[in-house]
Amino acid sequence: MDFNISRVSGFLNGLSYDAYEYMGAHLCGEGVHFATYAPNAENVRVMLNGDLYNMQRDDKGVWTALCRGAKQGDVYQYVITTGTFEQQYRSDPFAFYSELRPKNASIVYDMNNYNWNDEGWIKQRDKSYERPVNIYEVHFGSWKIKEGMQDAQRFYSYYELADLLIPYVKEMGYTHIELLPMTEHPFDGSWGYQVTGYFSATSRYGDPNGLKFFIDRCHTQGIGVILDFVPVHFARDSFALHMYDGGCVFENRDPMMRYSQWNTVLFDYSKPHVLSFIKSALNFWIDKYHVDGIRYDAVANLIYQQGRQDMPYNDSGLWFLRDTNYTMQRLHPDVMLFAEDSTSYEKVTAPVEYGGLGFDYKWDLGFMNDTLDYIKTPAAQRQKQHHKMTFSMGYFYSNLHILPYSHDEVVHGKKTILDKAFGNQEEKMATIRALYMWQMTHPGKKLNFMGNELGEYTEWREEKELGWNILSYPAHDSLHRYIKRLNQIYLTEPALYKFDYNAASFRWVDADNAGRCIFAFQRNDLNGHYIYCVFNFSASRQSYVLNVHMNGEYEELLNSDRDIYSGSNCLNEHCTANGYKLNISLAPLSAVMLRKKD
Repeated sequence: MDFNISRVSGFLNGLSYDAYEYMGAHLCGEGVHFATYAPNAENVRVMLNGDLYNMQRDDKGVWTALCRGAKQGDVYQYVITTGTFEQQYRSDPFAFYSELRPKNASIVYDMNNYNWNDEGWIKQRDKSYERPVNIYEVHFGSWKIKEGMQDAQRFYSYYELADLLIPYVKEMGYTHIELLPMTEHPFDGSWGYQVTGYFSATSRYGDPNGLKFFIDRCHTQGIGVILDFVPVHFARDSFALHMYDGGCVFENRDPMMRYSQWNTVLFDYSKPHVLSFIKSALNFWIDKYHVDGIRYDAVANLIYQQGRQDMPYNDSGLWFLRDTNYTMQRLHPDVMLFAEDSTSYEKVTAPVEYGGLGFDYKWDLGFMNDTLDYIKTPAAQRQKQHHKMTFSMGYFYSNLHILPYSHDEVVHGKKTILDKAFGNQEEKMATIRALYMWQMTHPGKKLNFMGNELGEYTEWREEKELGWNILSYPAHDSLHRYIKRLNQIYLTEPALYKFDYNAASFRWVDADNAGRCIFAFQRNDLNGHYIYCVFNFSASRQSYVLNVHMNGEYEELLNSDRDIYSGSNCLNEHCTANGYKLNISLAPLSAVMLRKKD
């Protein structure tokens, strides 16, 4: 292990992106070398398997010790004596592995003892701008659980989920799995968003090599992995980062600027070593776990103070984003960076060198909110809400957008996607079939939270698995098959993904038909292949004349009203365009995808 003063200086000056290589616990020939930054401490010792070892302090506040004979699997904590002579037991901020909650000590682990098999995948991956991206967002602990088991025993392991989850994702036609935060966290109900270990894969599902195996298996099966990451705030638990050495190592000294609206602690990015800490954490997950993308949570709070656009800019947060994304883009030009940003801040996905924040994609939360508001509206009143379905294209090309129906939309009394839709069960099902075709054919990459494809009525709860039993009901089973078919069409039709961010690939055919609640648009691959998408969000069957680019016979790629999807079978199997007009029939609350026959 290389531990020298120049590397420590880089860490303290905000220049490090690999601090995990020398801070924390590292196996070496003689045992384990420990290093922690605790500038406010009076004394620091390592408690290793119950025995205490003294650490030496340098003039910069870094404490180190070599514990001879220590080995992988040993349990340790830092025993810190604060400036007020209180004694605190702390987990290692740079720990690679942690005890299973409710325990919280760190565990010595060698991060270099896994043999990867994904060289071919890594060689061909890129930002996927011209590839299909259809993300399945997953909470590991509740996709499925072990029947009859309680507490941690209910979880499937990383290895077991490799056998269960990956084949399902591949069969359903998703291209990526996005994992809710896998960083260590003490409370299951936080879903991983209140972090205590930024370099520690949660032990709920096994050890770090288990997660590497899962990601490796994803790659060998052609599935990318995106990690949800929390750069804004951390948990207040007394064993972790909060007041780490009795002082404010990671947080602001001003109590008024220290805490978030989530009852967590805000990182203070005006401190250079905090910049190094998170920059290194992001690099760590790409370097050691081979993740293909990282989604930054709550970016609004890094752009504006308190995440509110009526507040001043968060200057240190903006500096963190620009500095970090600039570094990550150069270290990993093939890895995707996603911003969960609810603001109208400009150039979120522009390169830093051109005045942007350096992300590759931005979650389009406006699209999500507007379309969900629209389907909540009774069909007879939707003409007044027509603009909510078309508004997204008015700003779409200002950033590179991804269209999410995420976990945040199916919890806390918001209802599931299905239950949000207005009407009886048959109308709700018909509406979301049309909605999912809207999402899949609208320009932009796609994301859906697990369970959306089942037509869940029960909101997601982290302690319960998805309602797989509802697939025994024909309406839900047919929705499941419909989503699978929709995904497959998306994967095989370049017109739906190849030039998402080129305005020439999209054209409104009918954007202002508010009275009939009809929308129509064209997608094309800029190589002469066109797909037409028509949507009837009214509760009545309608005849419709679609303007097309060429006369001749057209075929339905997909009709959401087909009987195998629990529809009424209002189909357009033999339709011919004359005078560049195509007469089609639209069932109530339906969507149709057509293309010209060769």
